[in-house]
Amino acid sequence: MPEAPQNLTKGRRPRLPSLTGARWYAALAVFVLHSVIFLPVYPFQRTETFVNIHKAIPMQLGSAGVTFFFLLSGFIIYWSSRPDDTPLKFYRRRVLKIFPTHWITTLMLLAVVSVPMAKLVTWLPEVLLVHIYHPQWTYLGALNVPAWSLVAEMLFYFSFPLLKPVADLVKRNRDIIITIVVLLGFLFFLHTAYYLWTPGPKGIENAFSVRILDTVDSPYYPANADPSWFNRDYAPYYPSYWLSYYFPLSRFFEFWIGVMTCKLVINGGFRNTKIWWPFLLLVGSYALTWVVPINYKMSVLFLLPTALCIATLAMRDLQGKSVFLHKRANEWLGDISYAFYLVQYPVMVWVTYTFIGGGRYGLWGWIGFALLCFAISVVLAGLIYTFIDKPIMKNWARPKPKKKSKKAVATPSEAS
Repeated sequence: MPEAPQNLTKGRRPRLPSLTGARWYAALAVFVLHSVIFLPVYPFQRTETFVNIHKAIPMQLGSAGVTFFFLLSGFIIYWSSRPDDTPLKFYRRRVLKIFPTHWITTLMLLAVVSVPMAKLVTWLPEVLLVHIYHPQWTYLGALNVPAWSLVAEMLFYFSFPLLKPVADLVKRNRDIIITIVVLLGFLFFLHTAYYLWTPGPKGIENAFSVRILDTVDSPYYPANADPSWFNRDYAPYYPSYWLSYYFPLSRFFEFWIGVMTCKLVINGGFRNTKIWWPFLLLVGSYALTWVVPINYKMSVLFLLPTALCIATLAMRDLQGKSVFLHKRANEWLGDISYAFYLVQYPVMVWVTYTFIGGGRYGLWGWIGFALLCFAISVVLAGLIYTFIDKPIMKNWARPKPKKKSKKAVATPSEAS
């Protein structure tokens, strides 16, 4: 059995390129789902072929990607933490990482979508990343739809400097495993409570449906970007779905499962480097989403297999056994995955308005437009990462060390 490196508890820890590369495939899963639900290609969407495609690519595909992001955030944030860090330095880095790309992609969407700016609920809560805390803000203010997950991420980041000392008290591998099991059990109980005692679908069918219009001509906007959407005063919703999927406090402990998984790797309590069995568990958990109620499709079934996959990929990097995800191309795609995740919806709205609206297309039309959105999203994500995100993080994320003046240098007698 391979031994874990012994120096992970001190100093700067090594890079984990496979985890960076894996981010891309989580973002790609979200893109595939969004291509199904946000590209209103008609009359294709009124065909049996589209119905079957949507059955094969349901909402939980994107949910699995988001769950991966949440756990990975906890893992990487703890992995990269340093003793000399301060809460203000940490918050500074996280704000500079999250908000510039978020604001840029929101502005891209506003350039295409007619949003009543005087109606603050449609844009201000999302710009500030607080819109998921209220169900009507969540739906009426769904400008750049994928940005909802950033609200949860900001809660995670805010909590990290405050609760890290508590997490550090859990030192023994046995106690770390117990903590992970307790968190998993609590989340299972929480989603069971939502299922039993809040209004929402109670069956096992996939209740995520694309709004099918009574038309053969493609509309000029996806449903959530149509001007009529933003003129609503109320959007109907299922409380159990909103609580299970969107509400940040419901997703809070997913991040801390990622933190505890990281502690287990650092302590040498997780040494597996065979990716096939954690991956099979993840595939199996995804298959189970077809036979469980909606509340369990969002994240609960994915949590343990996802944590095991993340820990295994980390161990493969530490043992030098990675052969695919750590390749430079995958690393670059992982680096741009955050921008790709946020830019894909504005691109789909623009492509719909510019090319799809008013036309009539079949299966190959939908595939062609999806590939066009993919290509544009990758290019824009690369540009945002290269010319905005990367320079900001390089130049402003960390305070520059102060230059020592000659007068400030202590003489041997002063130093003694």
